[in-house]
Amino acid sequence: MKINTTEIQVRYQETDMMGVVYHANYLIWFEIGRTSLIEEFGFSYKEMEDAGIVSPVTDVRVSFQKPVRYGDQVSVRTWIAEYTGVKTTYAYEVVHHDGTVAVTGSSDHVLVKKDTFRPTSLRKAFPTWHETYKLAVEQD
Repeated sequence: MKINTTEIQVRYQETDMMGVVYHANYLIWFEIGRTSLIEEFGFSYKEMEDAGIVSPVTDVRVSFQKPVRYGDQVSVRTWIAEYTGVKTTYAYEVVHHDGTVAVTGSSDHVLVKKDTFRPTSLRKAFPTWHETYKLAVEQD
């Protein structure tokens, strides 16, 4: 399984009045990790969007186990948990440097044509990307 690790330095503006990272910021960190994983595979969202395709989120799940605070250095670990050819599920862990998991989550994505929002498959739109994802899940 291919796991991408992206380092995050927590900034002050990412925290709430309790000094803890505001919950919505984890979704941004998930996106940073997902984009980094896609780029590590050799692809890009820009390439996808230039071809008239976008990848909306259809579901997201987040589970909080341990707080992350201003000044902490954490890693976002991202991998493909499931790929059906139509839907991709990315999984995430936000991990403190001592190895403790702070947050886990996942997000489901589909592909649609940008102008009509009609569904399309990764296999049809980007055959190489499809094969890469298929292999990534099979190695699990």
